[in-house]
Amino acid sequence: MKATGTANTVTVRGGRLLGENTDVDGMLQALLEAGITRVESACVLGAGATAATALAALHTLGCREATVIARDMARTRELTGAAERIGIGVRFRPWAEASRHLTASLVVSALPPGAADPLAALWSAAGNTLLDVVYRPWPTPLAQSAIRPGSTVIGGLPMLIHQAARQVELQTGYTQAPLSAMRTAAEDALGPLTSGA
Repeated sequence: MKATGTANTVTVRGGRLLGENTDVDGMLQALLEAGITRVESACVLGAGATAATALAALHTLGCREATVIARDMARTRELTGAAERIGIGVRFRPWAEASRHLTASLVVSALPPGAADPLAALWSAAGNTLLDVVYRPWPTPLAQSAIRPGSTVIGGLPMLIHQAARQVELQTGYTQAPLSAMRTAAEDALGPLTSGA
């Protein structure tokens, strides 16, 4: 997806190399699979490439503006450009203010393993949704904290499976990847999708 400024899959079509960000589809399908069909308020933890993916998925689900919690406010320029191309508004907030925004209807942790762990003790929301892109180790401390008050928790493995399915479709020309078989293989390799979450 050109708007995010990132690509993880390259295919050849008509003699041209075309880049695609299948993570957008992966995140979107993971959310839809969990019953999230519309997003009113969202908070994205992190301001890197995965955050751009999150903004694109959120925009598709009707979100017009998201709060982005940046660990380094000086590194938000690229994400600002991506948000403008996607067509979604962003409000950047420093890491120190993260706890104030964990009550958004959807919180997406777009951080690498371990980076969101300090926020686990600050989670007190109930009834909202957390999508944590980490799939190993799972569940993360943040996911465990969100489960306790009754939030819906989506791990990174469904996103990984759906983005891989999109890669298969792009690279083979098949209209539908063998999602069930891919899910089984992923669970065999990494453990159950939920692990209590």
